[in-house]
Amino acid sequence: MSERAPALGSDALRRYSRQILLDEIGPAGQQRLAAARVLIVGAGGLGSPAALYLAAAGVGTLGIADHDKVELHNLHRQLLHRDADVGHAKVDSAAATLSGLNPHIEIITHPDGVTPANVVELFGNYDVIVDGTDNFSVRYLNNDAAHLTGKPLVHGSIFKFEGLVTVFDTARGGPCYRCLHPEAPDRGSVPGCGEAGVVGALCGVIGSLQAMETIKLITGCGPALRGRLFVYEALSVQTQTLTIERNKRCPLCGRNPQITSIAAAAYQPTCTVAPSFQTMNQAEYPFEIDVAAAHQMTRESSASVIIIDVREPHELEICRVETARHIPMRQIPEHAAALPRDKHLLIMCHHGGRSRRVTEYLRAQGFDAVTNIAGGIDAWAVEIDSSLSRY
Repeated sequence: MSERAPALGSDALRRYSRQILLDEIGPAGQQRLAAARVLIVGAGGLGSPAALYLAAAGVGTLGIADHDKVELHNLHRQLLHRDADVGHAKVDSAAATLSGLNPHIEIITHPDGVTPANVVELFGNYDVIVDGTDNFSVRYLNNDAAHLTGKPLVHGSIFKFEGLVTVFDTARGGPCYRCLHPEAPDRGSVPGCGEAGVVGALCGVIGSLQAMETIKLITGCGPALRGRLFVYEALSVQTQTLTIERNKRCPLCGRNPQITSIAAAAYQPTCTVAPSFQTMNQAEYPFEIDVAAAHQMTRESSASVIIIDVREPHELEICRVETARHIPMRQIPEHAAALPRDKHLLIMCHHGGRSRRVTEYLRAQGFDAVTNIAGGIDAWAVEIDSSLSRY
């Protein structure tokens, strides 16, 4: 941690008095918090509660790295942002909220987010990294950069009603994210919150635990979750703590590491690049294409191409491709026999997870001309039709 330890003034003593009363923290621990620099990657569901509690606790410098803008569907769980912030950069609304909560700390915004080009320099300027991201490629990037810069990484993740928290700290003998997950899952095999759903309160639980682990790392008030994975299941209110062993064959932190620098190509989304419409062999129907190729196919071969939207009816009320045929995923089996086998079926959902499973199902039923639209209608709204509402 940073060496400087500013003296606590009377305002600080009053503001943090309940925290300073704890023998495990005291004035010395509060001074360490004031001297600390913490970077929060992702001002979303996990980053919001983590940032709020770290700002309130008196962490002297908070960095917020996020390239996204606030969207309406963020607000039920991303409490750094307000309704009036929709359409604005997340780092700006985060900074305004945190400064309003505690004007005595420094907030540094990083509107480009974390990228392979900036991550090593960025991490090098902070003491602790809090990972609030929700996709595997960025998690591996954060993990690898934290190892290469010797910084502890406070990791959190959620899936439906389950949350996980741990601390990856290879500089002090702990394992890394690759020890827990040697390889990223195939794209579409693990749905994100846009596909699986998420309860905002669970984000609050896990993000708050990340803040607590960060405070422990800074003040030394208790043992951090190095080498231990805390699992919280919200519906049954059950918890367990699992041991994570450092993998001696880990390509990053093992005995013979193969990853010794950040190479941008290694952190692309975990899927193969879909062929363009021009290079596609029409005698072989690809399993997956991007929205640009799907859009061009519907324009140039409209008589032989059908988009099947497998989202739920309430989702169609938010946005829809007018030419698409709607069959909810759960109704596909009963409608399969009526689907035309002489047409090329392009399957669409919100982000591509449900449509991928429908594509797999229909191919197993003998449909050859079935293709998943990667990125779903969300990518369609970004790349093809900006008038569509995103959610």
